[in-house]
Amino acid sequence: MRTRLRLLLTLALAAVAGAVTAAVPAHATPVTLSSGHVDVLDVDYSGGALVLSVGDDTGATSVERDPADVTFRVPAAARVTGIPATPAWSFLGTGGTAWILPQTSTPGLLWAGWNTAEVPAGVFVGDTVTFRLTAVSGPAGFSVYTASGGTPTVLFDSGDGLPDSLAVPRLTHSHVNWGFDAAGTYTVTFSVTGVLAATGATISSGSRQFTFEVLAS
Repeated sequence: MRTRLRLLLTLALAAVAGAVTAAVPAHATPVTLSSGHVDVLDVDYSGGALVLSVGDDTGATSVERDPADVTFRVPAAARVTGIPATPAWSFLGTGGTAWILPQTSTPGLLWAGWNTAEVPAGVFVGDTVTFRLTAVSGPAGFSVYTASGGTPTVLFDSGDGLPDSLAVPRLTHSHVNWGFDAAGTYTVTFSVTGVLAATGATISSGSRQFTFEVLAS
């Protein structure tokens, strides 16, 4: 009888230990992404929560990553000279030089954008969420913009004061230009908010930090 009790107790303890182990999330491995498709801001709404992650499509398999585990590398090949010395382009760099991840796919560079395809219909007022750039730490200015016909449309700019906000409809998958005014490491803080259609309450992903490593050479 005592042997049987000891056996049952051992099995019970093993089951509890197994359950505790299974509940511990796997340790994420830090990665550096330097080329290919990536959604820097990948938005999901699930279980009543807004989640802001990184959609990494640089490999053979798509991976959702915690922004804290990702460094986005901006190589020297992203350096652009001859930026027009006009008021429309004054947000970008000094001396006509900046490092830019372009809105079009370019070999050897990250093709970086954002994605709200996983936001369900009818959850948020106007089927829209709001991206907010709240802080930038780095050697110089940071900006996000689009350009058409040589004319830029600035979406976020750390040089004219923060926070900056942008309303983004669900099912949006866009690529934009990511501009850095000097080489160095930038820590960029974004959050996503939405107003629930059912209650009028505003919910947030919370602030998430994104790291960009801009190389001079």
